[in-house]
Amino acid sequence: MKSLIVGTVTESTRAEAVAAVAAATFPLACPPHSKPENIAAHIDAHLSADKFAEYIADLGKQVLAAHDGTGAMIGYALLVYGRPDDPQVLAALESADDGATALAADAVAEVSKMYVLPDHHAARNDAKPAHALMQASLSAAHEHGADYIWLGVNELNERAQKYYRKMGFTQIGTRTFDMNGMVEHDHVMGRQL
Repeated sequence: MKSLIVGTVTESTRAEAVAAVAAATFPLACPPHSKPENIAAHIDAHLSADKFAEYIADLGKQVLAAHDGTGAMIGYALLVYGRPDDPQVLAALESADDGATALAADAVAEVSKMYVLPDHHAARNDAKPAHALMQASLSAAHEHGADYIWLGVNELNERAQKYYRKMGFTQIGTRTFDMNGMVEHDHVMGRQL
């Protein structure tokens, strides 16, 4: 078993490495009807090296990365701290056990993105980098003062939903997601920290 290191990305020089993992993994989570041009446009708009440099510099966000024993980046997570803007997400959080209390205390975090390269998924890697990334995300959010954490996952991505349930998340609502003009539907899942 190779060793695994998970930590916060603090240097914007690492943005290219995170963006490379993002570009390789985002298409794998897209529903089958997603058009390649919409996926590419989303990657360009939200998952570029420039965007990750912005995320790394933003005090309201935290980028975590998983590296294998060779030092290669094999996965990442992006946390967003604070009250979400999306009214559908706000409604879901308001209705969730402990969600309204966390919102009132501004103690909410989002796992905005979390992906691991396919060759390192748990079925192929007994170090379980996705589990390590999620545990690091939960710990980081708690250390940042969050009491409740949420995420959005495409309604057709049953594999990811099963994984998130295993990690203690439950569905608390739904939202729409615009991927370059294509409206997708997400489950909003959350859990107390």
